[in-house]
Amino acid sequence: MKIQSVNPYTEQIVESYMLLSDVALEEKVQVARRAFSTWSGFSAEKRASFFPAVASTLRARKEAYAYLMTQEMGKPIREARAEVEKCAWVCDYYAQHGPSFLQEEVIPTEATKSYVRFDSLGVILGVMPWNFPFWQVFRFAVPTMIAGNTCLLKHASNVPGCALAIEDVFSKSGLPPSIFTTLLISAKAVTRLIETDLVDGVSLTGSNIAGEQIGASAGKMIKKQVFELGGSDPFIILEDAHIEAAATTAVKARFLNTGQSCIAAKRFIVMEQVADAFIASFTKAFHALKVGNPKEDTTDIGPLARKEFVQELTAQLADAQSKGAKVIYGPEVPATGFFFQPAMVLGARQGMRVVDEEVFGPIAPFLIVKSHQEAVQLANATPFGLGASIWSRNLPVAEQMASQIQAGSIAINDLVKSDPRLPFGGIKKSGIGRELSSYAIKEFVNVKTVVVQGGV
Repeated sequence: MKIQSVNPYTEQIVESYMLLSDVALEEKVQVARRAFSTWSGFSAEKRASFFPAVASTLRARKEAYAYLMTQEMGKPIREARAEVEKCAWVCDYYAQHGPSFLQEEVIPTEATKSYVRFDSLGVILGVMPWNFPFWQVFRFAVPTMIAGNTCLLKHASNVPGCALAIEDVFSKSGLPPSIFTTLLISAKAVTRLIETDLVDGVSLTGSNIAGEQIGASAGKMIKKQVFELGGSDPFIILEDAHIEAAATTAVKARFLNTGQSCIAAKRFIVMEQVADAFIASFTKAFHALKVGNPKEDTTDIGPLARKEFVQELTAQLADAQSKGAKVIYGPEVPATGFFFQPAMVLGARQGMRVVDEEVFGPIAPFLIVKSHQEAVQLANATPFGLGASIWSRNLPVAEQMASQIQAGSIAINDLVKSDPRLPFGGIKKSGIGRELSSYAIKEFVNVKTVVVQGGV
């Protein structure tokens, strides 16, 4: 069976790839298990010492990797370059701090000695999405490997070239063989793999449907799992916000990666007193966006990653219009390619799909509220809880509101973004567990208590 990489700008097939047979799959996983025996025996310092070279490889080949992302999933080339740099950053961060995060923790008790170790688990499967095809792999894999595990990657089927290139990054950088292995396999093969003893944990970034399916398989086998799923992040504008700065950032927060981001701003909740001013400022920046060839440095919005996404967004927008919303369209889009014309939705409300569902593309709905309490209630009126932005000059008020918002990350006077130094993840249906910072490196470990009595 084959999968195809399709350029979403040209609609042309880039390359076809053969999926692994069941026999080849098991062989690769068994090799990764054998590699774990050696890798886990290294000190954390020795494991971490490989990763400055990984960062160097990424930076040296940044243009090639950025081009590959743009070709396979349509990411604007400027953003693709930034993604490669961020991957290098996470390598540098864990190379420096990973060993200290894994140090034994001494806890005084009545015993002669009592402490906690953080021992590796084994072989960890990463099921990763197409929208940030390098970053989401690296933020999972780097801390997981420094913790002493080996990693398997099942990447999204539309970015197989990126998946193989990532494996090559680690190989080129001198990591021992099979510490990181890309598996070109089907979704059904993933389920079968999880339901064997060949893997010891699973990390998923993807849709809620994928989370339910993989969670059921991992749960049946009682395996550790970390999930980062969907989001419908509120972007809240209070009456004392800096309107121009908020609007400029709001446009970036909504349309980064052509709106195909779990932590994109997806619902703009605006206090009535400043609604007209904010929408006017947003509209100005919105119309200044350039839609077109993602390989051009000046392009802000490229094509969607897949053709079927255009149909889904069209249906969500049509639902809002049928229920009385006013749509303002942005720049015209090319006739060829998987493009969706950016849109603002005025008069949005609960009951519309653009509010109640995750909208994974360049649609911006606006909801007007009369009070802070109403803003919080509306922000929390979603099954998701990934991130939220709050804009106000009154920081104590904004921080108090942040304590009431049900989300894993809150940005005050900024957009939500991941940072290797800070934990990242969601609550409710946005996921379980955390990535990045010291929290991520302890997700796939055995938190082992050791109590010692007696001795000389």
